[in-house]
Amino acid sequence: MYIYDRAHQLAADIKQSEEFKAYKTLKDEVYADETTKSLLKQYKQAQFEAQTIIMSGQQPGEELMDKLKKVGEVLALNPKVTDFFAAEYKFNTIISDIYKIIGDACELDTGLFE
Repeated sequence: MYIYDRAHQLAADIKQSEEFKAYKTLKDEVYADETTKSLLKQYKQAQFEAQTIIMSGQQPGEELMDKLKKVGEVLALNPKVTDFFAAEYKFNTIISDIYKIIGDACELDTGLFE
């Protein structure tokens, strides 16, 4: 059980990090507005769909890319959303780095998509 205790401690440390706190605060703020929340959901779904298509070796269609562009442009007009995306990127980088550290220690092939 020691390894699970350490994992729970790491999770607690992550939740106390400045990066997580900034991300969580901004996420709560932008998601409080239903219109912004809906646009973010549309954007993230389209982004995921495009990434899935690219990972399958294909190119996303023009319609999907136009949707991403248009919704992204609307979201970019909101400074809080821009700050949220920056905080989300910074926090996701930390999580990716942690995954890579653990993967390297376990000899997992974490660089598969680099």
